[in-house]
Amino acid sequence: MEEKAVEVVEVAGIRIGGDSPLVIIAGPCVIEDMHHALRHAWALQKLSMSMGVPVIYKSSFDKANRSSLHSYRGPGIEDGLEILNAVKQETGLPVTTDVHTQEQAGLAAEVVDLLQVPAFLCRQTSLLVAAAKTGKPVNVKKGQFMSPWDTKNIVEKIRATAGPGKCLLTERGTSFGYNNLVVDFRSIPVMRSSGVPVVFDGTHSVQLPGAGTGGTSTGGQREFVPFLVLAAAAVGMDALFLEVHEDPDNAPCDGPNMLCLEDFPGLVEKALVVRNALKSMP
Repeated sequence: MEEKAVEVVEVAGIRIGGDSPLVIIAGPCVIEDMHHALRHAWALQKLSMSMGVPVIYKSSFDKANRSSLHSYRGPGIEDGLEILNAVKQETGLPVTTDVHTQEQAGLAAEVVDLLQVPAFLCRQTSLLVAAAKTGKPVNVKKGQFMSPWDTKNIVEKIRATAGPGKCLLTERGTSFGYNNLVVDFRSIPVMRSSGVPVVFDGTHSVQLPGAGTGGTSTGGQREFVPFLVLAAAAVGMDALFLEVHEDPDNAPCDGPNMLCLEDFPGLVEKALVVRNALKSMP
């Protein structure tokens, strides 16, 4: 495949794409409370400073796509944005979160630095256009049902609305039969061929959708996260998305696939080694 120049997307001064250093998007799956969010954000801020790696803090105010009616969804948009704003103001980290509706896109853009469109909503034209119209960069997760070749239509919708330099695409696995995802690593160069930076989501890619006890929660295979992350680094990811938690086995959401916070720096260091080796090749 012929290499195409990848445009740079700036998120609160952090450059993603082109020849920019690897960027990390990380945080707990869902906002639990103010203290929990700030504790994780400060840990990530210290790791960012010590490792010299830019970090964007991610956590969701509402997990609208849950297997069960009784699953924890988060504090909601008003309290959630208040907590994300506190994270931003106190730690200095840029922040991102999911939006599910056009109205949410406008409200979230008043606080967050990067809007994220969930995988199941990646084809919703009105949502993509509304997010792009805010002027904030937009990270769209490729749907589990979508081929990497079809993501060019996502890019076109955002470019036509906001111009270049506003779109990121995220690979997060593809449905493989029931209750299983696989990662086709061709997708990273394929999506980059649209000229936009590509993020690899190392934690959602190991989900087992709907495969929890009785089918009421999503399972996951956390042990495979490092292997997929290193493979993504080898094929040219521009940013790495990892949901992390200090105690994932007791997290209210996506615990089986979240990475333990204490394992975060070691994995990032390995990914940097692989990516730097790739960059140094003629």
